[in-house]
Amino acid sequence: MVSTDLTTYVRQRMPLCETLGIRAEKLDADEVILWLKWAPELCTSNEMLHGGTVMALADSAGGAAAMANLPEGAVGTSTIESKTNFLGAIRGGQIIATSRPLHVGSSTIVIETEVRNNDKLVAKVTQTQTVLRPRI
Repeated sequence: MVSTDLTTYVRQRMPLCETLGIRAEKLDADEVILWLKWAPELCTSNEMLHGGTVMALADSAGGAAAMANLPEGAVGTSTIESKTNFLGAIRGGQIIATSRPLHVGSSTIVIETEVRNNDKLVAKVTQTQTVLRPRI
């Protein structure tokens, strides 16, 4: 089930999500689920989904998870490190990114994201998000 309100919320904060057709299914502090449908315009050669698309989906889910876990007084987050292991090619179907926090601190948040294509694990991403605070 997709929440139109959650999708709108995510797309307003990350306009690239609208460009890529990313939709939001869940947005909680303990878990964020974003997904998109395979489309030929998101591919590289041989009708394989471009790795950058996979990474953008994972980064968006991770960023949303970090935002959902911001400490008091923080105004945002930004990815400062990301590691992606690609485990399989994506040639169709739905791509789902599920992000969960591994560490929530006052200055950084570490997120782990699994990317699945029709239930098959196709990528694993670990990223560190810096916590942004207002400038005085």
